[in-house]
Amino acid sequence: MIHAARSLAALIALALPAAAQDAITLGMVLEPPNLDPTGGAAAATDEVVYANLFEGLTRFGPNGTVEPALAERWDVQEDGRVYVFHLHDGVSFHDGATFDASDVVFTLDRARAADSTNAQKVLFEGIETVEAVDPLTVRVTLTGPDGNFPFKMAWGDAVMLDPASAAGLATAPIGTGPFRLDQWVQGDRIVLSAFDGYWGDKPALRTASFRFIPDPTAAFAAMMAGDVDAFPNFPAPETLPQLQADPRFQVIVGTTEGETILAMNNARAPLDNIRVRQAIARAINRPDIINGAMFGYGTPIGSHFAPHHPDYVDLTGLSAHDPEKAKALLAEAAAGPITLRLALPPTPYARRGGEIVQAQLAAVGIQTQITNMEWAQWLETVFKGGDFDLTVISHTEPLDIDIYARPDYYFHYAKPEFVALMDQLQAAVTPQQRSDLYQQAQEMIAGDYVNAFLFQLAKTGVADARIQGLWENAPTQANDLTRVRWTP
Repeated sequence: MIHAARSLAALIALALPAAAQDAITLGMVLEPPNLDPTGGAAAATDEVVYANLFEGLTRFGPNGTVEPALAERWDVQEDGRVYVFHLHDGVSFHDGATFDASDVVFTLDRARAADSTNAQKVLFEGIETVEAVDPLTVRVTLTGPDGNFPFKMAWGDAVMLDPASAAGLATAPIGTGPFRLDQWVQGDRIVLSAFDGYWGDKPALRTASFRFIPDPTAAFAAMMAGDVDAFPNFPAPETLPQLQADPRFQVIVGTTEGETILAMNNARAPLDNIRVRQAIARAINRPDIINGAMFGYGTPIGSHFAPHHPDYVDLTGLSAHDPEKAKALLAEAAAGPITLRLALPPTPYARRGGEIVQAQLAAVGIQTQITNMEWAQWLETVFKGGDFDLTVISHTEPLDIDIYARPDYYFHYAKPEFVALMDQLQAAVTPQQRSDLYQQAQEMIAGDYVNAFLFQLAKTGVADARIQGLWENAPTQANDLTRVRWTP
């Protein structure tokens, strides 16, 4: 039987159509609302443009390490208060404009300006001055020591821009990356083509298409039919065993930075009562959500921190499933009958998980009214407007616990003691100091039951067996194509 199975697999492999060795089609669940990574919070934007169209001074590698990018190296001075970046020579933007130190000054000043629309403006708040020493050298002086500054510069929100094209990035992105925008057919696909003037190692691919397929059933059908070559974040995990058994495909399972939470509006009654928030957290059965929404793919979390990080603290016990405790807390809160609005974005984990959350809350006496939203509507109403009670969402930015210190952030926490912790973290230089502060931060938001922490999103991808170079893990929200190639 073993020999027969191997022979069959070989025959299938021989029967596979010859792949275009310089083209790839990837599936994505969500279409980006725009292509400007410095002007919005949508993960789908970075999934198309990060490392492909745009580059920063530094970048994240496949294993999460910070690597040189447009800066070939940097010097750290004054105990981490001054960073001197040495830029690659011969770099140009897709429109032919030369990249130099003046573009770094423009980009960082723009990101930290009072009128900046950057979704991660906090990354740049510690910058005091940015100076062009010469065309290939930039000195960044910070308000205080920050050993994490190269990490901050690796985010998609910190990519380098040309002043002449910055205003039009939403629909006409101009970067320095190995690919340039070729076509955007709204509602269908984005097509990239190789940038012949790229300064670094040329990619093996000449064209890359991103097709938007939000429906899990359609995603599975597209993979089976060969309409897409890879689906790096596959939305139908229930079909993975079937795909894994098919020699045409490889199933790639890794980790992400995606803390999936039942976010609560801490500024709105009755959710401004910690007893109500704790009751909601206690009503949640994480394994049921992971099994029901993700078919077993996911790791339970008890705070806003990735389990694979060395400073992770397992705090799931603080909010262990306990319906009777939840009912007692609601009685103590004397909040009366509770009906909450549950806003769900279109991702399958949110829609499937939201229905399970609704049933679990109903079991302790909390009623919810589900509103299914499209992505642009969720961003505008929930994320920007803060008009919600509950929502299910995965925060895929790396090491982003600092969002809990932002006064205008959509779940409205910003406890002064937590803000002070983040201020200390900003100034901390030694690994031990940073580790202690990260652990204190996890414990504080878990103990305040800011949100109900569900699970760390797994990265479940499917690809043609002949494709190499796709990321196994997702240290940031990206489909980095720079090292992707077909094997013979």
